[in-house]
Amino acid sequence: MPTVTKPAVSILIVSYNTRELTLAAIESASRETTANHEIIVVDNASSDGSAAAIASHPSRPRLIALDENIGFGRANNLAARHATADLVLLLNPDTVVRDGAIDRLLEFAAERPAAKIWGGRTIFADGSLNPSSCWHRMTVWNQFCRTSGLAAIFRTSELFNGEAFGGWQRDTVREVDIVSGCLLLIPRALWNELGGFDPLFFMYGEEADLCLRAIRAGARPAVTPTATIVHLGGASEATRSAKMIKLLAAKMSLANRHMHGLERALTHLLITAWPLTRLTALRLASMVSRNEATSKSAAAWSDIWRERDAWRSGYTADTATGHRLQARAGSPARTSLGTSS
Repeated sequence: MPTVTKPAVSILIVSYNTRELTLAAIESASRETTANHEIIVVDNASSDGSAAAIASHPSRPRLIALDENIGFGRANNLAARHATADLVLLLNPDTVVRDGAIDRLLEFAAERPAAKIWGGRTIFADGSLNPSSCWHRMTVWNQFCRTSGLAAIFRTSELFNGEAFGGWQRDTVREVDIVSGCLLLIPRALWNELGGFDPLFFMYGEEADLCLRAIRAGARPAVTPTATIVHLGGASEATRSAKMIKLLAAKMSLANRHMHGLERALTHLLITAWPLTRLTALRLASMVSRNEATSKSAAAWSDIWRERDAWRSGYTADTATGHRLQARAGSPARTSLGTSS
């Protein structure tokens, strides 16, 4: 009887109505990874034929096809329970692995074991930087800068745009607070110790919560530019307002979980004010410029502000299954927490 070699890494992908992109992600991960690996895909009740197409893919990923959308975090938790490798890699369906990026990430993990969570560099299809591979944790200062518009005005400044690390091109190895779930490598033992993603976070914020809990347990997350992938970002998101409503709920929940006292109160106030300041600025700009795109952006932020009851308390028990936010914000989708310009 032939011996079965244990994979070096279990690659987890959560799919939702991104059939062609998911197939491309599976193909690139399989083609570019020489390390022994397994690919586990959870399809979140897609209506575009994703499950059937994934099942027939020649790389033969393990498919878990669901009849309801349970969200990104819970779906990854489900996939991880089927993983057999000692290392688990979360990979978004709207990514393309290039130049042996997963192999390089495994090498980085071996070189820097104290990090315990490892990430890479993400770019858009045109080769420009997609900064969403990692983030600084929320602080009162960086939320003030975002709400006041300083982060948008001084995008390349780490002082004023600290949550996104300013103008850092992700071209050096660096310790970070949050590694994005689009490309996140973690020991399965640590994942299990932390209980994986907290299911309270139906969409967005789950990797921030995981990384902050891991840091308290001694991890020092780090990223490397040698592991670079294409991350398109937002491929399955229906509308900007739908994304932002879930994003704001996630930010409120993170403040609830990881801040205390005055710091938490001020952060709540600043997050609540952010849509209002954006709406005010865009309405004024629209009146001056008569620009259609600016008017549409103002309308989107108006929707977000009008639906503030859906996000200003953060995720709660009834949103852990997504029902409340789905009703208010449309079908669930997944991009990165910090993409919020």
